[in-house]
Amino acid sequence: MKPLLSLSIVSHRQAELIRPLLANLACCGLADFEVLLTINLPEDESAYADHPFPVRIIRNPVPKGFGANHNAAFAASAGRWFVIVNPDIRIDALDVAALLAPFDDPSTGAVAPTILSVRGTVEDSVRRFPTLGRLSRRVLLRQREPDYTWQREPISVDWVAGMFVVFRREAFEQVSGFDDKRFFMYFEDVDICARLAQRGWTIRLQPQVAVVHDAQRDSHRNWRHLRWHLVSALRYLIGL
Repeated sequence: MKPLLSLSIVSHRQAELIRPLLANLACCGLADFEVLLTINLPEDESAYADHPFPVRIIRNPVPKGFGANHNAAFAASAGRWFVIVNPDIRIDALDVAALLAPFDDPSTGAVAPTILSVRGTVEDSVRRFPTLGRLSRRVLLRQREPDYTWQREPISVDWVAGMFVVFRREAFEQVSGFDDKRFFMYFEDVDICARLAQRGWTIRLQPQVAVVHDAQRDSHRNWRHLRWHLVSALRYLIGL
């Protein structure tokens, strides 16, 4: 019998981050799901054994980027809904019915919950599509006002950050998943939402569900990640 949800998690030697996430999944009341865990760099896999749900491990002979890893997991998945989950996400409880409710609208292609910081503040995880002006104001002028406000009802947004996103399987297939040729890391989430929108799919935020992001912001402190971030931004903006 096929699971309802397929959760894709990618590890870059991040067992210590993923261990509590898997423990969350065992305790948060989530049912009828599988986990596809991609080992992007060799590591001790003992943290991934003995869980009360299926964990399918994909081992890469060479490291892949964000999109390529999740695309491969999607190809191996069986769930009706495909969920990408960052290793640093924490889930105390997950109301699956509420999370999937926006999909009652057949135009909905992807849904994300509210993302909270470890301090309980709402993170800036839903935004309008980037333009050179918007990026300049954010980076140079440090203008970080939220692009959207919401109450309790789901809202349509341009794009959602790829920390925790549920995709309708047909929508993900229709756009051939993430563009892993143009983007190695960063901006894949912007790009896939833009391509979904071009095909008539809607991206929605579901404020009635929240998860916690224990942020690991590599691009803020790692020059290689910062370079990937800048290259991806340029590729998105000028269409390379």
